[in-house]
Amino acid sequence: MAKTMTLLWGAGSPPCWRVMIALEEKNLQGYNQKLLSFDKMEHKSKEVLDLNPRGQLPTFKHGNVIVNDSYAVCFYLENQFKSQGNKLIPDGQEEQAVMYQRMFEGLTFYDKLNAVIYYDWFVPEGERHDSALKRNKEALTTELKLWEGYLQKLGSGSHLAGPSFTLADVVIFPTVAYLFRFGLSAKHYPKLGEYYNLLKERPSVKASWPPHWLENPKGQDTLKDI
Repeated sequence: MAKTMTLLWGAGSPPCWRVMIALEEKNLQGYNQKLLSFDKMEHKSKEVLDLNPRGQLPTFKHGNVIVNDSYAVCFYLENQFKSQGNKLIPDGQEEQAVMYQRMFEGLTFYDKLNAVIYYDWFVPEGERHDSALKRNKEALTTELKLWEGYLQKLGSGSHLAGPSFTLADVVIFPTVAYLFRFGLSAKHYPKLGEYYNLLKERPSVKASWPPHWLENPKGQDTLKDI
């Protein structure tokens, strides 16, 4: 089945990583894949634009079906392959509700992280202001405290929606991994640190770990004071 799938992806992209984790969890190894370069603007190539007019990665195709948004791909894979691999949507009403809530909160979490670590990239040099970056850091700090509290409430060794690994973990772990890659201190956020250390050893996460992180394990210190 995986041989009828194609994934166009970029290294270091949390949305791409989400899809790759989901494919691993559903035992869909062996899919066709092509690593593209953001630096070379390959995500704006005709190859991508023919499938994804937004010119973004991931771009995913299964047979004649094209799904491009990373959340949409994850839902698609779980629904199409319910009986294969690991079940990623829990049956329990409460755990399922928490899963959906955390998943979509994760979009805000990711945006607030990007606003800090990619400020110089997103904002033209003449429009940058220390006060704006300070506000972005304060907003990220508030967001981090929320997630720290969620994990604190669930207890040690928990996943984001409860005891089970779910789609919430699939889509949000890459954001958490980026936090620590960019210098977040586990001393300041011990529950997030515990969660990161728990999931980084999961087979699906290890199998899809960004290749350039393996080549260069040392990250950056952008978030060391957050």
